[in-house]
Amino acid sequence: MDYDVIIIGAGPGGIYAAYELAKNRPELKIAVFESGKRLDERGCPIDGVKVKSCINCKNCSIMSGFGGAGAFSDGKYNITNDFGGTLHEYVGKEQALELMRYVDGINLAHGGEGTKLYSTADTALKKTCMQNKLKLLDAQVRHLGTDINHVVLERLFDELNDAVDFFFLTPVERVCPIEGGYRVEALNASFTCTRCIVSVGRSGSAWMERTCRRLGIPTQSNRVDIGVRVELPAALFAHLTDELYESKIVYRTEKFEDPVRTFCMNPHGIVVNENTNGIITVNGHSYEDPARKTDNTNFALLVAKHFTEPFSDSNGYGESIARLSNMLGGGVIVQRFGDLMRGRRSTADRIRDGFVTPTLKAEPGDLSLVLPKRILDGIIEMIFALDKIAPGTANDDTLLYGVEVKFYNMQVELVDNLETRHPGLYVIGDGSGVTHSLSHASASGVFVARDILARLA
Repeated sequence: MDYDVIIIGAGPGGIYAAYELAKNRPELKIAVFESGKRLDERGCPIDGVKVKSCINCKNCSIMSGFGGAGAFSDGKYNITNDFGGTLHEYVGKEQALELMRYVDGINLAHGGEGTKLYSTADTALKKTCMQNKLKLLDAQVRHLGTDINHVVLERLFDELNDAVDFFFLTPVERVCPIEGGYRVEALNASFTCTRCIVSVGRSGSAWMERTCRRLGIPTQSNRVDIGVRVELPAALFAHLTDELYESKIVYRTEKFEDPVRTFCMNPHGIVVNENTNGIITVNGHSYEDPARKTDNTNFALLVAKHFTEPFSDSNGYGESIARLSNMLGGGVIVQRFGDLMRGRRSTADRIRDGFVTPTLKAEPGDLSLVLPKRILDGIIEMIFALDKIAPGTANDDTLLYGVEVKFYNMQVELVDNLETRHPGLYVIGDGSGVTHSLSHASASGVFVARDILARLA
């Protein structure tokens, strides 16, 4: 065999799997194939001056490359089983938490020292939420920030570069079972390995689906989360973000009993574009560097939609809504909450005259022409519910950017060690449909690496 282990994808799952393997068995021959670029070569051409919107690069540096889509996130590692994935269903709750704490220790040793670990334990805010029909989920949150997250990834790459063969800008086309292992085909070349770890992330969902179908690996339809990103003055949420930083709050709507949740809270952060397979959606970042902080806080409000037979293409449903937004606004649409409630589109003048200065250049428009009524009604209900614990959330000048869509891979059928029905072929990270976060994806990589090491012992 060319390699003992081939890892497909250099996102969090792939990185931490390679780290654990190389640290414990440096003699192993390990290769990592990544469709994107090295970390130091990744960069979005949007500068806000010459390039103001997405130009649909052939290879999106925000979504792929060393570090995966999480490389330019705000670097939040949530240590919890309450959200972020279902890894605990495979490995047990205590082991899942131990794996996440282990990853946290690696991050601290590679540049994350000095960053704060927040916790919801013993907070009075939990009672305040319950009194207003809201639920605050339990978690510890390590916030690295986009800048420190980048430092951690740089140091991990420097450490791995001598121990692992990296193949960048090398998308894998096929994985084929062979006697004693697997053949990995990429760019008209093929490589063999005894064990193969697939960690292709959310952006590899279509590839993962094709591969499972070809290899006869069963999958189940997953969900899609659809909503908006809210931007408002940081002072309104300071009592939450100063204590918790990331507060995951869930609300159940009065009319339909649909769950609506906050997601990816960025105190003093910025709103950004995100390109997923040519579809422009919205996201948020924040930084540890005080010089890069803004006067605004942003977070997503998402409604989860699960589908049953005969419809199974949840991602296609989310994509169609995002494409409608792109068609109407040329990309992301922004609307004042007051304009939404009055049934009118926002204009550049009304946004400019408002009290919230947008951190993303987006097209003023009307989100009611994009989002399905049931989803939009749920978001509006949630904004008024949040207004009770953070007065001012429902102010007219609160900005809503749309759409935000979180795509989830089909859930791949795996056994308890995250192995497929093909021995030695593992699927980890968000590409498996099992994890939905940096911490869970990283932990799954460590877990599978340990499983391989145990078998090699």
